[in-house]
Amino acid sequence: MTSENAYLVGLRLAGKKVVVVGGGTVAQRRLPLLVASGADVHVITRAATPAVEAIDGITLTTRDFRAGDLEGAWYVIAATDDPEVNAAIVAEAESRRVFCVRADVAVEGTAVTPATFEYEGLSVGVLAGGEHRRSAGIRTAIREALQRGLIGVDSSAAPGAAKGTVALVGGGPGDPELVTVRGRRLLAHADVVVADRLAPQDLLSELSPEVEVIDAAKIPYGRAMAQDAINEVLISRAREGKFVVRLKGGDPFVFARGYEEVIACAEAGIPVTVVPGVTSAIAVPALAGVPVTHRGLTHEFVVVSGHVAPDHPESLVNWDALAAMNGTIVLLMAVERIELFVKILLRGGRPADTPVLVVQHGTTSSQRTLRATLSEAPERIRSDGIRPPAIIVIGAVAGFGA
Repeated sequence: MTSENAYLVGLRLAGKKVVVVGGGTVAQRRLPLLVASGADVHVITRAATPAVEAIDGITLTTRDFRAGDLEGAWYVIAATDDPEVNAAIVAEAESRRVFCVRADVAVEGTAVTPATFEYEGLSVGVLAGGEHRRSAGIRTAIREALQRGLIGVDSSAAPGAAKGTVALVGGGPGDPELVTVRGRRLLAHADVVVADRLAPQDLLSELSPEVEVIDAAKIPYGRAMAQDAINEVLISRAREGKFVVRLKGGDPFVFARGYEEVIACAEAGIPVTVVPGVTSAIAVPALAGVPVTHRGLTHEFVVVSGHVAPDHPESLVNWDALAAMNGTIVLLMAVERIELFVKILLRGGRPADTPVLVVQHGTTSSQRTLRATLSEAPERIRSDGIRPPAIIVIGAVAGFGA
């Protein structure tokens, strides 16, 4: 069978018997979609992987394939590791006029499984004449093109992208490839994007020219707070019938005032979709080679905002408790006041030789890292010219990769 004579078709298998012979990794990949289709799935195999055994909604029989096992089947997958058995399965399926996929030699079956994905109500499948790696590669390219808006899809079909609504999207730590799939999809449907300074700027370059891009830092505001002005822009554009994406760096609910925007929109009667993002507090250390937790070393980590000094009346942080804990401290927005934070941690009992990792512009091409001990960190940060945005990790894990 070649790609020229393969006929693409969608099978409605709900309630119909499907037989899968084999319980290894191939079956493991195929079974979830078959179960989701509502098929009556029967698996016949000498041995099944733990993942196959754990799948709900299948009838599992552990024995060799026998003639007659395909009785009543509408669709068959031959996925054993024995070519002779697979050939016998195909032969019986043909004799019963049942379509059969042969996983080991695709061209010798009577059907081929396409590389597929679901997108906004679409089911997309790609066949490449049995060349699975090629079909998977093209499938991935099509999915990425849809997610980036390079292939148009009616935005009315995009969940969360209705006109007159707002989507609060976490853009991730900086690298545009670290935005979530859903976040990129909603951006592709935006009429208006209100972006923070720390939102991945490369994502904005992917937008269509007709999209209105508003720099949140440059929204005019008089005596009103900047946040109030941002809220008003979100609400006013949504009331104009636009789909508005509020693009933030990291996660919208991690020191990003995202919930204030949710409340403002809700009070104005504007529906809001929240799309969590990859927070820089975890991602930046990870990509610099440092986990915030590690078995046998630390069982806790705390993410702390450094936007106010420890002795400021608006500070809500118990710095004595932080100093006494054994786990990891991740400081955000702390470069400006690092001397004060280090001083109070040392005074509270944190050892002076505690490892410290500082990462500036993490996950981007401008990333810089600095390693020091707690006592020497302030001087090193100043002498090396570290500027925001930077993540500061304090704890034993910061010594990894040194």
